[in-house]
Amino acid sequence: MTRIFNGMPAGQLEGVAWKKSGRSNPSGNCVETAALPDGSIAMRNSRDPEGAALIYTRAEIEAFLGGVRDGDFDYLVG
Repeated sequence: MTRIFNGMPAGQLEGVAWKKSGRSNPSGNCVETAALPDGSIAMRNSRDPEGAALIYTRAEIEAFLGGVRDGDFDYLVG
């Protein structure tokens, strides 16, 4: 695999399995995630699968998901 870095083209992340939420809608407005071999997590926009991939550590994703569960980001959609 190539060197992994934040903002790299998602298409360069070969051999990873991208997954989107079951709540995703057919119009393709989705965020997709992939577990990377080094334990980090990549995120990309499903409408631009070759665009930039944001790379996060497992701890960063755990903190974000905890905030989502706690309602910290409800203001974004409410």
